[in-house]
Amino acid sequence: MEMVIDFPGGARVDAHVGPYTIPTDQPPSGGGSGSAPTPFLTFLSTIGTCAGIYVLGFCRQRGIPTDGIRLIQRMGANPMTGMVTDVEVSIELPENFPAKYADAVVRAAEQCAVKKHFEQPPVIRVESHIATSAGA
Repeated sequence: MEMVIDFPGGARVDAHVGPYTIPTDQPPSGGGSGSAPTPFLTFLSTIGTCAGIYVLGFCRQRGIPTDGIRLIQRMGANPMTGMVTDVEVSIELPENFPAKYADAVVRAAEQCAVKKHFEQPPVIRVESHIATSAGA
């Protein structure tokens, strides 16, 4: 898989993958216009949204309505470094949710691919290349 990252103006940095554009920006205090989440917020949102996909699939397979189901994601951070130290995803279930599935829906959310990548993180390499013009 390949993503192309470009700079459409201001402090925006967008990722393009297939037919999709994932916009990011900085808040005004960081030199941006606040037109999109920051890259870091986009990154953090993948934890809860991925877990949400698994909750949605679990409910769909069993014909359980998702009305009233919410996932709340909370992060703790080291005050010295600002680095995230822990992430909690809480699944709020409505009163009419079948109690027999309360634990199973948590197990479904724990199958999230983003969570699994945190548990076994990939190696990340950063490099640069100077483009050469063809025929020069």
